[in-house]
Amino acid sequence: MDKIVIIGNGISGVTAARHIRKNSDSEILIISAETEHFFSRTALMYVYMGHMRFEDIKPYEDWFWEKNRIDLKFDRVEDIKTETKQLVMKSGASINYDKLILALGSKPNKFGWPGQDLKGVQGLYSFQDLEMIEENSKNAKRAVIVGGGLIGVEFAEMMLSRGIEVTFLVRESKFWGNVLPDQEGALISRHIKKHHLALRFHTELDEIIEDENGRAKAIKTKDGEIIECQVVGLTAGVSPNVAFIKDTNIEVERGIKVNEFLETNIEDVYAIGDCAQFHQGVNGRRNIEQVWYTGRIMGETVAQTVTGNRLAYNPGPWFNSAKFFDIEYQTYGWVFANKLEGETDFYWEHPKGEICIHIVWDEATGLFKGLNVFGIRMRHDLFDKWLREGAGVDEVMANLSTANFDPEFYSHYEKSIVDQFNQETGRNVELKAKKWWRNLIGS
Repeated sequence: MDKIVIIGNGISGVTAARHIRKNSDSEILIISAETEHFFSRTALMYVYMGHMRFEDIKPYEDWFWEKNRIDLKFDRVEDIKTETKQLVMKSGASINYDKLILALGSKPNKFGWPGQDLKGVQGLYSFQDLEMIEENSKNAKRAVIVGGGLIGVEFAEMMLSRGIEVTFLVRESKFWGNVLPDQEGALISRHIKKHHLALRFHTELDEIIEDENGRAKAIKTKDGEIIECQVVGLTAGVSPNVAFIKDTNIEVERGIKVNEFLETNIEDVYAIGDCAQFHQGVNGRRNIEQVWYTGRIMGETVAQTVTGNRLAYNPGPWFNSAKFFDIEYQTYGWVFANKLEGETDFYWEHPKGEICIHIVWDEATGLFKGLNVFGIRMRHDLFDKWLREGAGVDEVMANLSTANFDPEFYSHYEKSIVDQFNQETGRNVELKAKKWWRNLIGS
């Protein structure tokens, strides 16, 4: 019977363990130096804000692991000896494996700023970050957040919940400028300002200034401006957590190099989740995917391979979702910050300025390529189907009512959207009635 060891108890590693157990009687061991039990990483902010307790964000009861014969070890792997299939632990123990799955996650980016390791300076990723932010924000009056992305918004919302003033340093001309087109970037920038955050565009961190106790007391921008603060949030993205792997014979670039089967260059060693870097991106995706649902799919996929059903990773069309304070965001397919050659697009925004839809299609063929939507909840199953089957933009627009996932009592804007679409594009799309039967059968 194989002994399968998984390093990392995030969504990738735990999903792999669950599906290995479904498919085999193999011995399974999960090792983590972060927490003893798996938790929902995206919910850490709600623990800090007092909406949930830590035990509330553990998807499984503590008895789940023993019942499913999944062993847990709270320890840190210091070295991997692939020639002998042995792990060297911080505790001094030595653990053998037959197959090894690396699910090491990410770590917040640091770019060598002076003062980046001072007390009061941190990222937002791990359970230890949650503990740190509780300590760092005690008696704090002002925070500076570096980087204009999703984690930065979470950090800001946490600070505001404790009455801490927030200044955002954003290198680009708009919020999340490397991802969002201009219209969506402007909408979100306005919404952030409504929450009384100071947004500083075209502003970069130069250094973090130390007080007499080794804590951050201010930051200096590259323009020479000094902003006093007691907390500095480093939210300029994350990188694969692979530092100790670089001392092994496992191939590493930015992440751990894997093929489409999530296999590394070493037999019986696999990598999944945030730490994996594909030799080539799958289906036009980036070669490093640091998203919750792709980590889950990688865990399901590698479980098949290690239990004898070698399976290639195939996540399907790209999608993602997030929340900017009280505005929900979804994206399906590809809507780039700057349109690609041969693409055309349509943008509609509600007069209140917090609801919009942005759709992109191939100008020559009319093939639907992607959609961004803020403030309207859409059906993932339909957009996934349209992208997989190669639907045209007219079909998508005609069925917007059915694609809307908001409850019946919510305001609906499909007629206004389609009317403007027809006016701007010279098309004659007729909006179809919502197919209520979809709700009845849950499809």
